[in-house]
Amino acid sequence: MSMDSYKKQQQMKSLTRQLSEHSALGLGMSKLALVVCAACACSFFYVALLLLSSASMMASCIPSSSHGSTTSSRIMPYNFALLGSSNATTAASSRFTLNLDQEKQRYSSTSPRKSLQQASGSRTSASQASGSTSSSTSAADSALVSSIPAKVVPKIGPHDAAQVEIPSTTIAKTEIHTTTTATTLYNIVFGIAASSRLWDRRREYVKLWWKSSQMRGFVWLDKKVRRKWSKTDYPPFRISSSTAAFNYTNKMGARAAIRISRIVSETFRIGLPDVHWFVMGDDDTIFIPENLVKLLSKYDHTKYYYIGSSSESHTQNLHFSYNMAYGGGGFAISYPLARALERMQDGCLHRYPYLFGSDDRIQACMAELGVPLVKEPGFHQFDIYGDASGLLSAHPVSPLISIHHLDVIHPIFPNMTQVQALKHLSRSIKVDAPGILQQSICYDKWRKWSFSVSWGYAVQVYRGILPPRELELPARTFISWYRRTEDSGFPFSTREISRNPCEPPTIFYMDNVGHKNSSRSYSTYARETKRRGDCRWKMASPGGIDSIMVYRDRTEGNWHTAPRRHCCRVINSDKRNVEIEVGQCRTGEFIA
Repeated sequence: MSMDSYKKQQQMKSLTRQLSEHSALGLGMSKLALVVCAACACSFFYVALLLLSSASMMASCIPSSSHGSTTSSRIMPYNFALLGSSNATTAASSRFTLNLDQEKQRYSSTSPRKSLQQASGSRTSASQASGSTSSSTSAADSALVSSIPAKVVPKIGPHDAAQVEIPSTTIAKTEIHTTTTATTLYNIVFGIAASSRLWDRRREYVKLWWKSSQMRGFVWLDKKVRRKWSKTDYPPFRISSSTAAFNYTNKMGARAAIRISRIVSETFRIGLPDVHWFVMGDDDTIFIPENLVKLLSKYDHTKYYYIGSSSESHTQNLHFSYNMAYGGGGFAISYPLARALERMQDGCLHRYPYLFGSDDRIQACMAELGVPLVKEPGFHQFDIYGDASGLLSAHPVSPLISIHHLDVIHPIFPNMTQVQALKHLSRSIKVDAPGILQQSICYDKWRKWSFSVSWGYAVQVYRGILPPRELELPARTFISWYRRTEDSGFPFSTREISRNPCEPPTIFYMDNVGHKNSSRSYSTYARETKRRGDCRWKMASPGGIDSIMVYRDRTEGNWHTAPRRHCCRVINSDKRNVEIEVGQCRTGEFIA
């Protein structure tokens, strides 16, 4: 074999060996790829089995809603995964017993809406039931909430959350008392702060406005009273719980402030169903319930709302806060906010032992919750003394909601006791509650008289043509809470009363009121008998008028959503009588 042949043979062997090695490596890589693919397939198959198994377990844990909203007797916490097995979940959820207490049974049996609630109970949707919960509720939470019976209310005490040891959000989903339906008197629960010492004298004020067949609420006392309690004339009474655990360090006030500040929370704990609003007030306050319903209907009761008004005393507002609602004049708290307040209020009260009263304690807790005061000028604290006619004759363009301090101000009608005067005013309220005290301004240009009509209460007639911007200001017939007469004592503009006998108005107080037809009312006003000084002006005197007749178109129920003062027109005027009509301003009409 030649040398060239040998080299070629060796090269062929080397090439063959290299090809064998590459083939073996490629076969190994192929086997490895097959093994990896097989492992991935097994993993995916295993994960799928786990998911199917978990879904099956979850389906077995969630209670069935196939029986509707009337058969279930338990409510299960939504976070069952934290509690382990379905048996543990059932055991934990069994702590919530859904028996209604006697108070709920009493209201449900006597309520005029009972049949309506029963008829609509099975139709209540999950969206209505969850109206008062957070908008961030997950789909899983919503599924469980939809399985909760709409008309079954859990009996949960204020400390049950700690006993059951589940998150507070779970309790929130079991406390479904509100609906998205329109607010009625039935949906408002009143908490009336009262004293056993003063109840005999002030109970007549509550009797004037309370409607036992349509309204719900409680009178909260410090202790029982001896007088027999009327179930039809007043709300049922409750004795406030002890406040001995709370410290009170204000030397100028009284510990009763703590008791009164907790009335909303204690009323909430009673657990009445279908509550939209909690309204706080005092026993020397009257409310106009029809106007209160219309006012609160402007607001979404499923949100946080704290609605009320400030004091008529500038000094009081500076001392306490312009951000505080005065409970004497009344304030309203929406159901979700009352729930939040009840959960944190006791701890909040411990942080403010130095505050003076109940209202500033409520406002301090609202500040911690981050909820501001929504002001409605129809709530009247009436921190004034003396004759309130100046304020009542120039009421803001807003529905009259309440009047407080009835024991402090003079009777609102002359020659009557306060109770008699309020009964007299209630005649106008029954005819047209939205229109009560609403001011209208018009003129008799031939006689050069200005008329200010406070419907249902009084008509004031001035000599001369006074512009509306002056007549809409309250005349200072009253003095401030600190018994001063200066304009600086009030948080609103006022008019000074002139000493010139020609300038004060001749006042005509409401004498009779009724319906002229289905869309119009009539009211007559008689001249007051108070003697005035002699006027030397040559213009005609309104003192010769005996009575004024006012015809008023029925006030639209939603007028306050876009408030405008009604116009009035003098339609007939002679030596003894004047006729005026009041109604919505016509197109292009203005007061001049």
